[in-house]
Amino acid sequence: MNKFLIISILSAICFISCNSNKKQPKTNKDTINAHTQWVDSIYNNMSLKEKVGQLFMVATYSNRDHKHSDAIEKLIKEFNIGGLIFFQGDPVRQAKQTNEYQTISKVPLFIGIDGEWGLNMRLDSTSKYPYNMTLGAIQKNSIVKQIAKQIGKDCKRLGIHINFAPVVDINTNPKNPIIGVRSFGEDKYNVTKKAVAFTEGLQSEGILACAKHFPGHGDTDTDSHKTLPTVSFSKERIDSVELYPYKQLFNKGIAGVMVAHLNVPSLTHEKGLPSSLSPKVVTNILKEKLAFKGLIFTDALNMKGAANYKEPGDIDLAAFKAGNDVLLFTEDAPKAISKIMEAYNTNEITEERLSHSVKKILAAKFNAGLNQFKPIELNNLVNDLNEDINDDLYKEAISNAITIIKNDDAVLPLQKQSKEKIAFLKLGDGSAETFLNHIRLKTDVTDVSNLSQKKLLNELNKYDKLIVSYHRLNSRKTNAISNKERSLIESLSKIHKVILNVFASQYSLQNLSLENIEGIIVSYENSEWANKISAQAVFGEIDAKGKLPTSISKIYPTHYGLSILEDN
Repeated sequence: MNKFLIISILSAICFISCNSNKKQPKTNKDTINAHTQWVDSIYNNMSLKEKVGQLFMVATYSNRDHKHSDAIEKLIKEFNIGGLIFFQGDPVRQAKQTNEYQTISKVPLFIGIDGEWGLNMRLDSTSKYPYNMTLGAIQKNSIVKQIAKQIGKDCKRLGIHINFAPVVDINTNPKNPIIGVRSFGEDKYNVTKKAVAFTEGLQSEGILACAKHFPGHGDTDTDSHKTLPTVSFSKERIDSVELYPYKQLFNKGIAGVMVAHLNVPSLTHEKGLPSSLSPKVVTNILKEKLAFKGLIFTDALNMKGAANYKEPGDIDLAAFKAGNDVLLFTEDAPKAISKIMEAYNTNEITEERLSHSVKKILAAKFNAGLNQFKPIELNNLVNDLNEDINDDLYKEAISNAITIIKNDDAVLPLQKQSKEKIAFLKLGDGSAETFLNHIRLKTDVTDVSNLSQKKLLNELNKYDKLIVSYHRLNSRKTNAISNKERSLIESLSKIHKVILNVFASQYSLQNLSLENIEGIIVSYENSEWANKISAQAVFGEIDAKGKLPTSISKIYPTHYGLSILEDN
């Protein structure tokens, strides 16, 4: 085995064990030998077809029929695929399928998932944690680490080895249609601190973290699932902003990186070439300039940002030649494996190149404990994935994220059992029932939401204050409040004392004139707990500790937020 391969294997061995907070055996000579022996024994006993199969992580769904699972079994048995990334389904079915798939696989399978806010991103009957943008408002990074640690425990309980998180895109474009609340915000330092905390928490449980979407998907206005977005910045700007989190995460020992499908002319030097297929991006920048030694994953190869560029099979070959180790969500695994085998047999791909990636993958599998695979225990699985601590962590995060950005004339906090007459107006397509009920536990309030606009304007003259509560059914959406609702809020705030609470991202306040609104609260999400805790903040039972993760305007920049208890 040459020096290049030894170095790459040892790098793969150490990228979790040497950098996580979890207590692990020291990486001494015996441990290294055990890794090396297992990797070599597996690699040397595989056919070329089986080696190439290890490069592929195929998409699977636990909520589909037997036809789908039969197709997955065929890929495992006949093509020795290296892993599976699970999408929609439920945890019990996923656990059963994972056990079945692992049983028939000659080499243990890597199991991955997109769990940016926990398993609930893909699976029902599991706990949801806050979106990254909500976490970006929190000042205590230890909370982010605790949440990621619990996500890691959930992953481990379900037999998952890789969580494709955290998202480290710096969301400097409010109109970004695909990143949005998946980002920690628009400030590179805050994004990096949150990403490091998330990575440390996840990897402390032995789960591989994977930063995405390299080299940076934050300032795009199109969706790479549908087309090829363009990042038009200079390489100097990209190096100083978009790549900043990656540099810090590499120093902290993150296990993996996912390469995005982006058109970045300043880096690829070829217009229209997806970054995931560019040797200049993957090999020259990521592997050589930034010296990343962990696993390199493509983003899903079925996404139009890449799939429109080449045919299935050809795109996989191009991605591997660019320097990626793991080819994710291929459209045609058999064809892709055949293409790479053909390239190997014609010396287009060298043995050194193939063994470099395959042995990195095998070493990472050993480090994840797959040399001694144990089936997932099905008993009490759903309960284990929904422990009380999960809700406690969510509540703590929301309590620390809620942000007050305006409090003219100390309109907040409201007084309990106040003699003031207070009206309540619900806007948006989400439910306000929980918030209204918890407001009513503290003082009398009249719901005027069902009145026509004409009657509403007359009725409000009887009241001292108006709570306008905007609830978004899908808190992931980042579009602004509708023009109709914007016009209503602006007209009401000119003649009434309005307290506006948005149960959506801060982006919903774009294009809204905030000048005459006396109190503004950003609660970020429309969950039951966000509604309950926000009601507490309205009455000063808790302080508003959060700061804006992105700017709303020059008046309300990133990191802006008021403390109502200190101010009163």
